Amino acid sequence: MANITIIDDDEIICDALSRTFKDMGHNVQYALTLHDGLKAISSQESDVVFLDVRLPDGNGLNALPTIQQKSSAPEVIIMTGEGDPDGAELAIKSGAWDYVEKPVSIKQMILPLTRALQYREQKKANDRPVALKREGIVGDSLRLKNCLDLVAQSAAGDVNVLITGETGTGKELFARAIHNNSRRAERTFVTVDCTALPETLVESTLFGHEKGAFTSADRAQEGLIKQANGGTLFLDEIGELPRNIQKKFLRVLQEYRFRPVGGKKEIISKFRLISATNRNLDRMVEQGTFRKDLLYRLRSLTLELPPLRERPEDIQELTLYHIARVCERKGTETKGFSPEFFSALISYHWPGNVRELLNTLDGTLSLAAHEPTLYMKHLPTDIRVQIARMSVGKDRKDNSLEAIVDSPKTLPRLREFRQSLEKQYLKDLVLVTERDMKKAGRISGLSRSHLYELLNRYNILPPE
Repeated sequence: MANITIIDDDEIICDALSRTFKDMGHNVQYALTLHDGLKAISSQESDVVFLDVRLPDGNGLNALPTIQQKSSAPEVIIMTGEGDPDGAELAIKSGAWDYVEKPVSIKQMILPLTRALQYREQKKANDRPVALKREGIVGDSLRLKNCLDLVAQSAAGDVNVLITGETGTGKELFARAIHNNSRRAERTFVTVDCTALPETLVESTLFGHEKGAFTSADRAQEGLIKQANGGTLFLDEIGELPRNIQKKFLRVLQEYRFRPVGGKKEIISKFRLISATNRNLDRMVEQGTFRKDLLYRLRSLTLELPPLRERPEDIQELTLYHIARVCERKGTETKGFSPEFFSALISYHWPGNVRELLNTLDGTLSLAAHEPTLYMKHLPTDIRVQIARMSVGKDRKDNSLEAIVDSPKTLPRLREFRQSLEKQYLKDLVLVTERDMKKAGRISGLSRSHLYELLNRYNILPPE
């Protein structure tokens, strides 16, 4: 017996599905608005949620992350009367179990429900806690958790993995995480930056060469593919691999053997391949610049990394982690932060993603080397200019009575909002100072007794 929630503004559909699912022995509740649906899911854990897209008070697709963050993490089946390929793509990429276009018969709704419940049962049976090595991968957002789940799954197998994402999203970091959590962790991890390979030396760099194979080959050299034998070969920006090499590399993937440039004997190298790109390889296939058969080989499993702007909830933790690490490396005191500093970081869109954020923080620390607290003033001028430009007119609109009345979000009481900020600040303080209360008092400006009082009030772990 499962708990099922239906969120659809068509009461006839809700009644029909409810009767069918109850006859199957399940508990069913339904809501006609998004607000009531989210409230229902919060009051009773759900195994499966049937979610309409167009609801009177919002778009169901926008609520997907909120629903999936519930403690039960229900499987979500999207229903819509207006089929939209982009909406279907967004739903699946956001973690929906299925996307069903209405009108649809009741029988057609039973199959995705049955499969979703079977999947949950199998997942519970095999759900053993795994201590994933994720060095340098910081954050706790739903998008990041989904990526880490794929890291764990791919590490357990030995299939080829294609990591996609914008520049600076951490593709090599995730490739190393897959390697470090796999059975090959003790073997070599060989990185090949395809953008840095000289066109005339690509083949000899990958496959190696014999002495005298070409003019400058004064000695034999082992190729990077051979060096990865037994371990992992990571081809970064594989979209830059010359087409004449793509065919030769495809054969290596098929047979795990190759011949060095100028060599007479074939060499065997049994490596695990992880590749990465920020380019659209499907489009490159259409344009004839990338081989379709090679692409199929590369993406036995695909890991798509989200840009930083799509997981802003991770920015503060990334900042705290990086600044604490840099200060420790330099032997300096950990910095304090003004609230506006984090607000600025979160409001900026970070086109260079995590790499840009970390480089910005490095520059900020250099600028504020002898100052105990980081302010928005310490951020680069170009970032502050963009934030200022985005804020022009925004405050007037956001603070207007009309905006507040029309906003579907329920505002907390001011006292509750202040307490929430205070609690989060104390949590960050304990994390950054590693429970050193003397250092925490110095950064926060609080007396020791006042600091202990606040920690007890918010039930934050006491210092060890």
